[in-house]
Amino acid sequence: MTPTLLPALEQYGRLRLGQADRDCVLSISSATIDLLLVDVKVAASGGRRRRAGFYSAIRREFPIRTFNDWNSPPPGFCEVDMVAHGGTSVAGSFIQTLTMVDVATGWTECLPLVTREGSLVVEAINRAQSLFRWLLRGVDFDSAFMNDVVVPWCREQKLEVTRSRAYKKNDQAFVEQKNGAVVRRLMGYGRFDGVETARVMGRLYAAARLYVNFFQPSFKLKEKRREGAKSDQALSCPINTL
Repeated sequence: MTPTLLPALEQYGRLRLGQADRDCVLSISSATIDLLLVDVKVAASGGRRRRAGFYSAIRREFPIRTFNDWNSPPPGFCEVDMVAHGGTSVAGSFIQTLTMVDVATGWTECLPLVTREGSLVVEAINRAQSLFRWLLRGVDFDSAFMNDVVVPWCREQKLEVTRSRAYKKNDQAFVEQKNGAVVRRLMGYGRFDGVETARVMGRLYAAARLYVNFFQPSFKLKEKRREGAKSDQALSCPINTL
């Protein structure tokens, strides 16, 4: 997007570059940008360096699962995602909601995390396991969960792990729908931070979970068929009777 953004920044007086620098910015590759920003990224993460090759290696290890790949699994297979409560800025530390949706039943659990950190994610998934009415069999993550804390824990628990593709939100259509219908409807889009705020959010989710899971219908796609260029979809509305 650099060839599009750069002229716009110059037009509105946000950036002034000499011709030589301008030529460099327009010709630089994404790999070179990442290389030049290594020190900046380390400083932003508090001085912690990422293990070279670890994250890309574990991403390649786990298969991709899209919306169409579920094939009516039994209860216990969940899509897992994070909702950021940073408001209009992602700077600093803020609360994240971990959302887990059981694909077979639509059962949804939401748990607030004070910050996005691997050990807190593991703790939240453990807590969600105690709230589900069945054993957890598998989890479908996005790349944000592929780290050296969450992945080894999933292996220890013998969970089947799959992942969604980057920037393909429809791969996790079940949990994305609940992010909007449950998390955003309850919490909105403001910025929340701090331990006490997380406790209040936890109490709100605890009060809402049975109402959401027992009395709010979950519409699921029953079938999909294509006739030429048109796609017809039929929806069913299963009733939770757990």
